[in-house]
Amino acid sequence: MDRKVIHTNEAPAAVGPYEQAIAVGNFLFTSGQLGLSPETGELVQGIAAQTAQAIANLDAVLQATGMTRENVVKTLIFLENINDFAVVNEIYGQYFGTNKPARSCVAVASLPKGGLVEIEAVAVSA
Repeated sequence: MDRKVIHTNEAPAAVGPYEQAIAVGNFLFTSGQLGLSPETGELVQGIAAQTAQAIANLDAVLQATGMTRENVVKTLIFLENINDFAVVNEIYGQYFGTNKPARSCVAVASLPKGGLVEIEAVAVSA
């Protein structure tokens, strides 16, 4: 299997025993990204800011492989509070625009570091 570990300092370091992403062939599987600032390792404040930061962190991981959001075919969003769905959906829509990957969104009991949202993605290169 052609497996490559992806790491970039432009996204927060993993908070556990896992990688930021793994590339296998032309597929990229990202770990979930929280709304952590890569500079401080701390959460930005509020659901809107955490959503935007989580997507920016995904962007950094994608860019480390030469990909962009246009390569994303599937995302999974974890919400600490399902009542934040509308806010997250609006921001997500602004970032993904016309490239609308398949997506799931689930509410969870809690997220690492007290995060409000976590987003992971699967991307495919040409």
